[in-house]
Amino acid sequence: MAKHFTLPYEGGLIDKNLPAGILHTYEKIWTHVYPESRPASYAIADFIVNAINTHEGGLYRLGLSTGSTPTSLYNELARRYRDGKVSFKNVEVVSIDEYYPIAKEAAQSRNHRLHEALLDKVDIRKENIHIPDGTLSEEETGPYCIQFDAKARNLDLLVMGVGEQGQVGFNEAGSNEKTRTRVVRLSYASRKRQAGNFNNDISATPDKAITLGVGTMLSAKRIILMAWGEDKANAVKAISEGPATADCPASLLQRHDHISFYVDEAAASLLTSSVAPWLVGPCDWTPKFIRKAVVWLCEVTGKPILKLTENDYLNNNLGELLEKVGSFDKINIDVFNDLQHTITGWPGGKPNADDSTRPVSATPFPKTVLIFSPHPDDDVISMGGTFIRLVSQGHDVHVAYETSGNVAVHDDVVLQHMDAAFQLGFADEFDKVKKLVESKVPGEPEPRALLEMKGAIRRSEARGAVRSFGLNDNTNAHFLNLPFYESGGIKKNPRSQADVDIIKKLMNDLKPDMIFMAGDLADPHGTHRVCTEAALEALEQLKEEKAEWTAKTHVWLYRGAWMEWELGRVDMAVPLSPDEVVKKRHAIFRHLSQKDIVPFPGEDPREFWQRAEERTQNTAHLYDSLGMAEYQAIEVFLKLY
Repeated sequence: MAKHFTLPYEGGLIDKNLPAGILHTYEKIWTHVYPESRPASYAIADFIVNAINTHEGGLYRLGLSTGSTPTSLYNELARRYRDGKVSFKNVEVVSIDEYYPIAKEAAQSRNHRLHEALLDKVDIRKENIHIPDGTLSEEETGPYCIQFDAKARNLDLLVMGVGEQGQVGFNEAGSNEKTRTRVVRLSYASRKRQAGNFNNDISATPDKAITLGVGTMLSAKRIILMAWGEDKANAVKAISEGPATADCPASLLQRHDHISFYVDEAAASLLTSSVAPWLVGPCDWTPKFIRKAVVWLCEVTGKPILKLTENDYLNNNLGELLEKVGSFDKINIDVFNDLQHTITGWPGGKPNADDSTRPVSATPFPKTVLIFSPHPDDDVISMGGTFIRLVSQGHDVHVAYETSGNVAVHDDVVLQHMDAAFQLGFADEFDKVKKLVESKVPGEPEPRALLEMKGAIRRSEARGAVRSFGLNDNTNAHFLNLPFYESGGIKKNPRSQADVDIIKKLMNDLKPDMIFMAGDLADPHGTHRVCTEAALEALEQLKEEKAEWTAKTHVWLYRGAWMEWELGRVDMAVPLSPDEVVKKRHAIFRHLSQKDIVPFPGEDPREFWQRAEERTQNTAHLYDSLGMAEYQAIEVFLKLY
């Protein structure tokens, strides 16, 4: 399969031969940045395998966490065991936490997940596995935690992922550096985050957990932290560069003398070395990187581009840019024109117009446009205004909903639809469906019949949304139902060639001139990334198979309701009128099952339409502050190729 999706290189810090002390100037925990999670996991696996193989004098004591973050690491460790490169016979594993109360064999338990992810795949001895026991009585937990804490102290290596708010284990905000292994009460917010592991049923989610304390973690001889994805960017910034504070428990680990932080580029996006690399060392000044620096300088000084002075550059560590490129006024004019040329009211190209400075060519017109939507509402949430504009300007627009989105529908919504059908004179299936809902087992896949109903609800909503602005929902809306998603639970199946083949067929049938895909890497459950990787793999295979139409196809990336493209990366900016903003909002409203109660909102409790409007209005305000025209809202896109 193709490599994991990473954003194209557009300049940045030249770290080759840069002394480590300079490279990590702003970091209190030295942070190692990799293009994506897999090479970072390989590097951590290198360290672990070497440490195990060279260890002398008894068991090598390894502390591990569970969750999605260490998945690629555990896959790599299991592979190296199969290849005979490492043995776990002389390794002792200590898991850092467990829900309480919970049965050991429960699918959601840390015990089950750690065994499934790694321990059952290697030759570790059962007596060398120590995972907190979630089955004890409350009276037993106090003495037990004291005993477990003694067992968990002075580990040779502790490897942990971190949470979106800087959690380590179940140490939430307020946990200090003196804490030991203990039972903690989970806040409502914590249980809401964990509810995804329990069929999104917060009532079935344990309200307590057993966790190693921060003080216990600090006793380890060496610590490795991990974080992947944009949703971890704020936490990475706080942990690596912020103050050591109990408000961000992982930041307290700054006090450890032998600690490293491994992150991907998305998680590192708010570090100084990413936001303002010129403050750290020499840079590769590509045109887009120059634009990034100038936009940053405008934000720092509070000035529009054409009011920046030479002193503004010199006083903010951008003297190297002046030396490499030339006078400040030339930089100002070039960047202003560059940004101005990203703005277009014709996202499919303006017919019979000079397109030399436009982001999209005038020909062919009309274009065949294919919009990939990972979930059945990402199209209107992320690029609804541009979607509406493409349809109104006469292009042959198609939307492909890559997954059914069925697990994001509440049971109550299904029952309401069944009641509505009965009230309209159709068969009374309410009690039958109610029994189906009641048959669900926490942690197990939902009944297939129930998932089919939920998928049908989401299809009807998507069709209603595109009908609202004139798209033919029978001929131009395609529901792919990619197999990887159809696991019946939050944990999905691996992406496979079967997913790619479905996408290839649609692409070959349509032969699109423009393709829009999700480019955001912050989706908490990874569906956007998997869908985009599958679509890119499909396109690459078609190119290898000499599909002639692929030579003229351009791929554009949008972002969703979590984050927006920084202006340094933007290739096309589509301004929306007040009326188009309202039309987009109404299209989002058609997704009624996702309204008011968002099943998987992450840390942001607002509805998707609210996030989307704020995001596009903020982008318009930023263009305005840089000296461009003032618009109601702007949707922005990156051109992949």
